[in-house]
Amino acid sequence: MTTNITKEDFINKVFDFENKKEWEFSGELPAIIDFYADWCGPCKMVAPVLEELSSEYQGKVDFYKVDTEAEQELAAAFGIQSIPSLLFIPKDGQPQMAMGALPKQTLKEVIEKELL
Repeated sequence: MTTNITKEDFINKVFDFENKKEWEFSGELPAIIDFYADWCGPCKMVAPVLEELSSEYQGKVDFYKVDTEAEQELAAAFGIQSIPSLLFIPKDGQPQMAMGALPKQTLKEVIEKELL
């Protein structure tokens, strides 16, 4: 199940970007963060795919959603200029950003290759 998170949740569960300069992941599991908006058509296409994947990878990967309209400061901190934008966060190493509505198979390949 994908979980909507706020800036405060992000700071606690993912990365404290206000106090740390270097990337330091706070999560227990690798994660995918979907930066979206309710009015965005491609975002609506990706949402059910991410829900399916969150069930398939339950207990292995955390899935979060950030509403860029409600969380403008968080979106700005990550330079989100187009949505959907997906942030893939491995347990160790640097996160990677992908833009656009990626197909399910592509998302699975990234999860298997980069996160697990």
